[in-house]
Amino acid sequence: MSRCVALDAGALSALAGRPTAANREVRAALRAAQRLGREVVVPAVILAELYRGPHHNSLIDACLSRETGIYVRATDRPLARLVGGVLAAAGAGSELLADAHVVAVAVELGGGIALTGDPADLERLTGAYRNVTAVRI
Repeated sequence: MSRCVALDAGALSALAGRPTAANREVRAALRAAQRLGREVVVPAVILAELYRGPHHNSLIDACLSRETGIYVRATDRPLARLVGGVLAAAGAGSELLADAHVVAVAVELGGGIALTGDPADLERLTGAYRNVTAVRI
């Protein structure tokens, strides 16, 4: 059973944006996580990936204020080691650093799903972790 829902940049961007199919899917996943008592987490590096100027910054910040229960996980040394392990296990380089954070926070929380608009990279990174699944929104 999934222990957490981890959001990548595509999932958080969809949540922060206008009502679309992706927005509704992310909202449904968050409601399900809340009902089941699962943690919803977004790595802080994903915020860095999405902060691209005042207008977009305010959309992301408003989303995080509005959507209660989303935990922003900062990168500390233990998480950095785990991220490095995710990259090493997948034979990936730093081009997948942000996505590796998404997988690492899910691993750290005991497994779960990683919501993404583009599952190819996350599927590659989750290959070594049977308790984390990439789910396309």
